Amino acid sequence: MKETNLHDIKDEQIISKEEGKVVLEFVIPASSDFFDGHFPEYKLLPAVAQFEVVTRFSRKYFGTQRWVPSIKRIKFSAPIRPDTKIHLELTYKAEKQSVTFNLSDANVEGKVYSSGTFNVLSE
Repeated sequence: MKETNLHDIKDEQIISKEEGKVVLEFVIPASSDFFDGHFPEYKLLPAVAQFEVVTRFSRKYFGTQRWVPSIKRIKFSAPIRPDTKIHLELTYKAEKQSVTFNLSDANVEGKVYSSGTFNVLSE
């Protein structure tokens, strides 16, 4: 039986952090169960998994709840393959109770995987 790592993320690095903004880089390894059953011959990170990663880091760095009351805008532009080094920019606007994100390739300038803005609740 294949051993999977529940929603595993590796090599998380803070690139920059300031009030209301954090920039991270990390890898979602091929062994992560995020990839299980989603195109077994050509594994891709599902859109729902991308959003799960974004809300996980929003909670970790801004103290927001994981439950999202509404999504203002979201766009999925390119597939994310296993072991890709991902660059994530998160901006939290407390006064608007919103988070804006941009998931891109850390090694390929201009290659955006997904982006958007969603409403949040503070814990």
